[in-house]
Amino acid sequence: MPDIPLIGHTDLDSVFAYRAGVPVPVQRFLQEVGALARQLPEKRHVLNLCADRYSFAVGFCAALLRGQISLLPPNYTADFVARLAARFPDLYCLSDGAVELAGIQLAGIEVVAYPTAAELSAAEATGIPLIPAEQCAALVFTSGSTGEPTAHQKTWGSLSASATAEAERFGILPGAAMTILGTVPAQHMYGLESTVLIALCNGQVLVAERPFYPADISAQLAALPRPRCLVTTPIHLRSLLAEVAEVPPVDFVLCATAPLPLDLAQLAEACFGAPLYEIYGFTEAGQVASRRPVEGAAWTLFAGIALHQQQDRAWVSGGHVQIEAVLSDVIELAADGTFTLHGRAADLVNIGGKRTSLASLSHHLNNIPGVRDGVFMVPDDSAGGSPRTLAFVVAPGLTRDIVLAALRQCVDPVFLPRQLYFVESLPRNSTGKLTREALAQLLRQAPRTDRRKNAAA
Repeated sequence: MPDIPLIGHTDLDSVFAYRAGVPVPVQRFLQEVGALARQLPEKRHVLNLCADRYSFAVGFCAALLRGQISLLPPNYTADFVARLAARFPDLYCLSDGAVELAGIQLAGIEVVAYPTAAELSAAEATGIPLIPAEQCAALVFTSGSTGEPTAHQKTWGSLSASATAEAERFGILPGAAMTILGTVPAQHMYGLESTVLIALCNGQVLVAERPFYPADISAQLAALPRPRCLVTTPIHLRSLLAEVAEVPPVDFVLCATAPLPLDLAQLAEACFGAPLYEIYGFTEAGQVASRRPVEGAAWTLFAGIALHQQQDRAWVSGGHVQIEAVLSDVIELAADGTFTLHGRAADLVNIGGKRTSLASLSHHLNNIPGVRDGVFMVPDDSAGGSPRTLAFVVAPGLTRDIVLAALRQCVDPVFLPRQLYFVESLPRNSTGKLTREALAQLLRQAPRTDRRKNAAA
C-alpha cells in the first residue's frame, strides 16, 4: 500500500485551523509539526492530553513523524493510567497544561510540556510528509472493567480511509474548507475521527477550542465562517437547544456516543436549518455506519464495510476496519444491507419472561416533560436473582409520583424502577457517556440523597 500524505490540503497557504478566531495556514501547521517532532523524547508511546484541539493535532502528527504511537484510553483514572504505565514503560505524556487542571495523576510518567509558539516558530518551512499506510498511529483501548484493557491497533492507512469514508458519506468534498467545531475531546475515537482526522485527511478546517457551555457553543459557531458544522453528543445538543433561544445556522450537525431521541433530532434540524446525522461505531472497529434519524431508524454502512449476522451476534469487516469486529449491540439486518439497533447485548433485561433494554427504558425516562437527564440501571446485586431496575433522574420540580405516572404510560409495569433517585446531575464523562463504574459510585452515595423522593417505587 502506498504512503499516505500527513495532510490532505494541497494549498499550503489555505486555512488549516482557527485558534481564538485567528486563522492558521497549512504551512504554519506543518512548520510546528516538524518543530515539535524534533523536540519529542526518544520514546515509543505517548499520551497526548492537549486540551486545545490544534495542539493535539500538532502533537498527533509530530508523533507520527517520529514513529510514535498515540494511546487513546477510555478514561484517565489513576488505576487505568498506572496499568498503561506498567504495560508501556516507555510511555510519556504531552500536555498543554490540561493535565494539571484536570487533576490527572501520572505517577512515574514523564510529562512533556507543549512548546510555546515562539519555540515552534523557529523551525524552517517544510513540505507535506508521507506516512507509511501500515504504520501504527494509535492504540485504542476497551474499558478493561472486567480485566486487562484490550488494545486495538489503528494504522495510519485505516484512520485515513475512515476519515475519507466519513467525508464521502456526508458529501464533504476534499478542500471544501468546511469549518468543524466539536464539543467532544480529540482523545476520544469519535472526536479523533470527526474533528481531527476529517480535517487532516480531507482538507477541512479544524477549530482549536472545545466549548462546553451552551452560550459558548452558540457564540463560537456564530463567529466561524461557513460552511460550518457542529460535532456533538445528545447530552450537549439537548442542553444547547434548551438554553439558547436562537442558535446560529450550520450546514450539518453530527451526533454520536449515545442514542439520540427522534424528537431531539427533529428539533435540532428545525433550529439549525440543516440535516442532522448520527454516527455508529465502537472501539474495535471505529465508525462503521450512519443515519439521518428524521428519515428512519435504519443505519447504512460506510463504503467498503460488510456486515454479517448469526442469531444474536453480528460482525463487521472490510473498508477501513482492520479486523472482523463483533458488535456489542443486538441488531436486525435488512435485505438491503441496512440494520436497526435493539440495544446492547449487555443492556438487555429479562424480567418475568418479558424483554427490553436499559437504553429503551432510559429513552422513555428522558422523554418525560421536565426531565433534564435520566438513566436506568440494574444493580450488581441483582445478578443472582430476578433482575430489578432502578433509575436516576435530574428533574427539578417533579416528584416521584409524577415521574412514575408518566413511565406507566409507556413502560411495562415489570420494568418500572424499584427505586427512583433524584440527583442534581449525572456523572457523564467528556463525551456525555455514563460508565458502569460511575453509576455504581452514584448508587453507593444514594443513601445520602432525599429519601422522601427516593422511596421505593
